[in-house]
Amino acid sequence: MAHLLVVVPSDTDPPTRLGEWLRDAGLELDERRLSTGQPLPADLTGFDGLLVMGGPQSSLDDEQTSPELVGVRHLLGQAVAADVPTLAICLGAQLLAQVGGGSTRVGADGPEVGATLVAKRDLADADPLFGPLPLSPDVLQWHHDEIDRLPAGATLLASNPRYANQAYRVGDHVYGLQFHIETDPDLVRQWAEGDAVGVSASGLDVETICARASAVHPDLAEVWAPFAARFADLVRARATTRG
Repeated sequence: MAHLLVVVPSDTDPPTRLGEWLRDAGLELDERRLSTGQPLPADLTGFDGLLVMGGPQSSLDDEQTSPELVGVRHLLGQAVAADVPTLAICLGAQLLAQVGGGSTRVGADGPEVGATLVAKRDLADADPLFGPLPLSPDVLQWHHDEIDRLPAGATLLASNPRYANQAYRVGDHVYGLQFHIETDPDLVRQWAEGDAVGVSASGLDVETICARASAVHPDLAEVWAPFAARFADLVRARATTRG
């Protein structure tokens, strides 16, 4: 069985439905929750892929502020160097951009919060994960920082008018998603009730944000569960090569 290392920087963003989709696709998940002190491996030996989730930490935090992110950056750097199949979500995508040679900053247009759309870029049509997606898939946004510069040579796969770098690929198999695809209604409510700044920036109240998110969750599953299965195919292919 193919082994996927799942790094959870904060209990506020577990894999949730994404984890279920990946298990359904035949992967064995080794989940490490950093907020509970679970250690990260020193390297990716023995793993066929990497999933890095989000969290309330800032990608701009230094080692003293968020020491748990040091090991995450190290593993992402290894994944980039070896082109290990990787999916990095929100904070994970921002850290991936940094270790790949890009950069992040506090979002120039403020927090981006709630259910919205992104648009595929032309190069996404040739991508094995993004090619089959609809032109403007539903996503769930929840971020205060932005990726303002992608790593050199990265392929931009999705954008929206507010923040251009919504999804990208480094090398052939390493993907960053600024948005969320893993959420369920309970998780969105937890975020909304815990982030007054983000909610205020949206111009909506908590109940409206939660209602709109709940309305699109079936569409999220319809689009992104097959996406997760395609990512699992990359991980299994790596396992075959490694074996």
